[in-house]
Amino acid sequence: MLVRCCRVKLSVWAALCVLVLGWFYVFPAYRLPSDKEIVEEVLGLGEAWKKNQTGIDLYRNLLTECCNPRWMFAVTKENAPIGKVLWYDGEYYYSHTVNNETYSVFVQVNQFVKGSTQCSNIECNLPPLTKEYLEDVGNKTHLVTANPSIIEKRFQGLLWSRKAFVDYLKAYGSSFIYMPAFSMKPGTDPSLRAYYAVTDSHSNLTMLFANPDFLRNVGKFWKARGVHAKRLSTGLFLVSLALGMCDEVTVYGFWPFSIGLDGQPISHHYYDNILPGKWFHAMPEEFVQLWHLHKSGTLRVKVGSCQPQNEGS
Repeated sequence: MLVRCCRVKLSVWAALCVLVLGWFYVFPAYRLPSDKEIVEEVLGLGEAWKKNQTGIDLYRNLLTECCNPRWMFAVTKENAPIGKVLWYDGEYYYSHTVNNETYSVFVQVNQFVKGSTQCSNIECNLPPLTKEYLEDVGNKTHLVTANPSIIEKRFQGLLWSRKAFVDYLKAYGSSFIYMPAFSMKPGTDPSLRAYYAVTDSHSNLTMLFANPDFLRNVGKFWKARGVHAKRLSTGLFLVSLALGMCDEVTVYGFWPFSIGLDGQPISHHYYDNILPGKWFHAMPEEFVQLWHLHKSGTLRVKVGSCQPQNEGS
């Protein structure tokens, strides 16, 4: 009986050890720097930055091997033919089989990724480009992301009037609107309604739907490099796209901390202070990774106040 009890205890302890080791493998014991420590680090480096072509080439090759952004960035008629099963990257048990309806809304090829050399003018989550912000963010952009949840919250899911939505998009000119229609099942219908609202209005905008395979693979890429979150931020997805296709990348406005370089409190976005879910994104971890790339010359992170400008971003 004593031997049997010991064996039971040993098996329980073995199971606990495996559980703890697994936890540390998935969530390693690493303390992120505090906001104050980050500020001191950035101030210590100053404006010094030197382009590192070797680092740029390395990350372009790594992202091409894992994620192939030029081919997989968006779903197209080429990479998502009728009958292809798109597995949602945010809900692993759901999928969408491409049919005639969804196939018809896909672009033929990824036009956005052709001929890109310097990348910086990308806007996330339908930010306002109204007069009071133009000096800081400019009025030109080539790619604007739109989360389906924004369609639901700001525009009542486009179930009633579409005019307010179409009028709001006019500020983006002839940009691409990029939506994760196949990340989570509830986001598919609002994304399709957004597509029809844009096309029916004869807008100059082009709708692109994120390829869930691209988003999934990019998530794995950064998780292997220390970003542990339920989901990456839209900003890091787009930085990954840029690193995979651009000769030079500059990141503006990526500062997920409560204080600025002057030690004063700042808002989360330039237009509001709505914070992301605490356990959904890992913004400080993302910044640390981008800052390492900045210090190595692989990309450039612009922090602090921008110089006044009339247009561009």
